[in-house]
Amino acid sequence: MSLARRTLMDAAATRFGWRRAYGDTLQVDALLTEQTETAYTAAADHAAQTTAKNADVLHVQPGVLDVRGRVLADVLYLEGVLTGARNRDLAPEFIERLEDAVDHGHELAVLLADTVRTTAALHAAS
Repeated sequence: MSLARRTLMDAAATRFGWRRAYGDTLQVDALLTEQTETAYTAAADHAAQTTAKNADVLHVQPGVLDVRGRVLADVLYLEGVLTGARNRDLAPEFIERLEDAVDHGHELAVLLADTVRTTAALHAAS
């Protein structure tokens, strides 16, 4: 399926609050590659901007807090998905991957919270 057609279908689905599922691993791989490329392109632009803006650790804190909030919200969403997968007796390997993702998400939220605490502690010490 062409990128233009897929993009149009995704836009229509989003407009109605639907999400598309992909049953073909080639489509999934293409989508994951596209997401990765988009993220890395944005990250390169962001790195240049934040280098200029973030003069000290306190300037970084709001952004890290925002990321932690999004990560925590997403991991709690995934916990709901995991509960549903368990209740529906979905494939054990799928449940294992979700468990890994949820555990990793919680670990990331903890690390980000520690990072935010460090920004405050370093600012207070200066």
